[in-house]
Amino acid sequence: MTRDNLINTTRAILAKAGYDISPVMTLRSVCFDIVGRKDDTLLIIKVLSNVDAFSRENAEEMKVLAEALSASPVLIGERSSSGALEPGIVYSRFDISIISNDTLADHLLEEVPPFIFAAPGGLYVKLDSALLKEIRESKGVSLGTLAETAGVSRRTIQMYEAGMGAMIDAALRLEEFLKVPIIEPVNPFGYNPKHKTKEYELFGNERTESIIFNHLLDMGFAVTPVSRSPFEALTRSKQMIILTGLGNDDEKLIQKAIIASDISKISGKHSVIIVECKHGLENVESTAIVTKDELKKMDDKEELTDIVLSRGNK
Repeated sequence: MTRDNLINTTRAILAKAGYDISPVMTLRSVCFDIVGRKDDTLLIIKVLSNVDAFSRENAEEMKVLAEALSASPVLIGERSSSGALEPGIVYSRFDISIISNDTLADHLLEEVPPFIFAAPGGLYVKLDSALLKEIRESKGVSLGTLAETAGVSRRTIQMYEAGMGAMIDAALRLEEFLKVPIIEPVNPFGYNPKHKTKEYELFGNERTESIIFNHLLDMGFAVTPVSRSPFEALTRSKQMIILTGLGNDDEKLIQKAIIASDISKISGKHSVIIVECKHGLENVESTAIVTKDELKKMDDKEELTDIVLSRGNK
């Protein structure tokens, strides 16, 4: 299947599941292809035929965006160098979940979540660690007995009770012995932020090579520059996050503003593009257009915030 077909399949699954979906990103070298939202679930999705092509640089930027936007980064793929991605299994690369469209469809449309995840050494399942310990203690079963039943060490049983995943055969032996379902589904959209935003975020007297970003810093915004997105920075204040783009090429301005608008609508954030001259435009869809001269006259972040809100809502 071609990558375009894969992307169309992903979008069709999300749409059928009730997600609001952005158009496919058309700018080159963008770290994601689709943004989708349903209720409180916001997904930033990259689609690749061969997931081995997924780079660390792409992953890092997806994680920065995911943390800043309270989203989940997901890679949808078809195969790796080891073979086809199996349905019902959650893989990972650079701490980002990888699933096939079959797994996505089962999870969202059939309400059949995946129960297996791939990790170094093989395939594993997630255990309800608290329930495992509770049942073992309530039945008076020793660590040694469970270890012998599962074919693992006492230390491994202790690690299961502390939250470590288990090999499939060991988990099934434990369930059969305890006569209690302790295997839990794996959430492919589960993502634990690791403070990536703080790692890249600039604030206060920190400087960049961009005069515009430096002025935003002086105005009191925190700025996270990005390089593989349809905008150049995430500009943050306590009140809001603005997807901030820079427009120097008039021919690409409209396209870039529309893409930023699409993402802002889905993510629930606001977008602005700062340009050399406005040519009479105050907004493109929901993306506010602000000139460099206008920005230079602003001393306070509330001024820019007010303009972004007023122009973006027209």
